[in-house]
Amino acid sequence: MALTYTEIQSVTEDYYKTDGGKAFDIYFDTSFFMDKFLNKKFGIYEKVDTINVKIPLEYDMSEGGFYSRGGTISSDDKATVNAAKFALKHAYGNSTIFDTDELANSGSYGKVKMIVQKVSNAQKTIAKKIAQQVYNAATDSATEISGLLSVCFGGTSTAYGQITPTDLVSTDGSTPWASVNTTTTEGISLDVIRTLATSAKIYDGPKGKPDIGLMPEALFNIVAGRLQVQQRFQPDTDTAKAGFTNLVFEQKILAADDYCPSGYLFLLNSNFIGWAVHKDGFFTRTPWADLITANVFAKSMKIKFHGNIVCSNRKAHAGHSNLS
Repeated sequence: MALTYTEIQSVTEDYYKTDGGKAFDIYFDTSFFMDKFLNKKFGIYEKVDTINVKIPLEYDMSEGGFYSRGGTISSDDKATVNAAKFALKHAYGNSTIFDTDELANSGSYGKVKMIVQKVSNAQKTIAKKIAQQVYNAATDSATEISGLLSVCFGGTSTAYGQITPTDLVSTDGSTPWASVNTTTTEGISLDVIRTLATSAKIYDGPKGKPDIGLMPEALFNIVAGRLQVQQRFQPDTDTAKAGFTNLVFEQKILAADDYCPSGYLFLLNSNFIGWAVHKDGFFTRTPWADLITANVFAKSMKIKFHGNIVCSNRKAHAGHSNLS
């Protein structure tokens, strides 16, 4: 006997509620960046009701200085804030139950297991699609997420957040919206990490340097081996509890991320990067629907995500390619 829509919907709802909602963790359990910034909302996290998000930027100081009695002071409103504009990107994962699937899974238990498997596969699909895009170099107008390659390796004439580096020029002539990176071919080392972190320093003191380092496992193993020899490391407890291999070095969480491209190291300042997600698009589910109108004997459900990686200070992050 075919499953009713009410039965399928009920099983789906129960699946998400059981074990304290652990089913929701599937979206984040394969990528450190996804878990840290999207699940745990580390760094910027904007929940919005629009598909075009403005992230304020402060790139120059207001009028100010010293004065003496009777001296003139400026009341000019110096343009200090601009805004980067990020369009939310749209991803989905599909779950379809064909009538032949129902026939092959007889009995209540078999059908429940089938529904759970189908929904789980849709979750894994959308999670993988998003995680694969975290490190890409998509342009603002692309359908994919504006990834970390866009943040750290964009060209001087390429817009990021709908701003090109030459659009923002400080009083000293520098371009604070220019990407920070090095493409030098070299082996990864603690000195390489320090040098890259210094290149992304925006000021001395807390929050002035990158606090997150992401790299493929091959590079992480080299760093871990050197830190362990020198006994100059400790794990970040929360990251370890989430199941991600990591070490803390000079106040930076260094972690392996399977989706990070080979030979790359990204150092991020979590105070200036994160996600913007639509309030109605955080892995929401459509109701199960009949596909008979498409001449298919099946029922289908979609999982949707509407969001994008956003940045408020581009020079606070740095990337290094060609590492071994």
